[in-house]
Amino acid sequence: MTRVIGLSGGIGTGKSTVARMLARAGATVIDADAIVHRLQAAGSPLLDELAAAFGNDVIGADGALDRKRLGDLVFRDPAARARLNAMVHPRVGAEMVRELEAARQAGAPLVVLDIPLLFEGRVAGPNDPSRLGFEETVLVYAPRELQIDRALARDRGTREDLERRLAAQLPIDEKRALADHVIDNSGSLDDTERQVRALFEVLVEA
Repeated sequence: MTRVIGLSGGIGTGKSTVARMLARAGATVIDADAIVHRLQAAGSPLLDELAAAFGNDVIGADGALDRKRLGDLVFRDPAARARLNAMVHPRVGAEMVRELEAARQAGAPLVVLDIPLLFEGRVAGPNDPSRLGFEETVLVYAPRELQIDRALARDRGTREDLERRLAAQLPIDEKRALADHVIDNSGSLDDTERQVRALFEVLVEA
């Protein structure tokens, strides 16, 4: 029987790093962000819809989505962000359902649904997280100031822009209180990997 868990984190917490560690340990990871990138690829119907909704400026000279420009727009305007979510999340949820069923059919022992906004509950409509059927949630945690330091070093944006993006998510400590399991990624990678492997063993044996 396939065990299904939901994985989330916050900006700069290292969720993608933990997802890769879980995959190396033997989990099947279904990545919502990767699905979004596929759905928004150059020439896709969704990309045309995004241009119609938010303007042709969100399409770069190479015909691909200018994610930074779109992000700057929607994180300054809650109504625009809600419109984007309504366009994208149902499609992502439907694809995650399809990939999850394929993993179950293949007999995967552990499937990790990597959903950035899992705790915000923004995978809307009939493809919301409850339909995906995960049994427990895992949060990748780092203190807020460490989130900020990492994100600024990685993205080289302004603190003001980053604060806007953080304000669009639940505070990391609120997410921590909601999670069934927490991976504390505020220390070394070796320490994080030890936590991940221990959790993997618990989850596959449960």
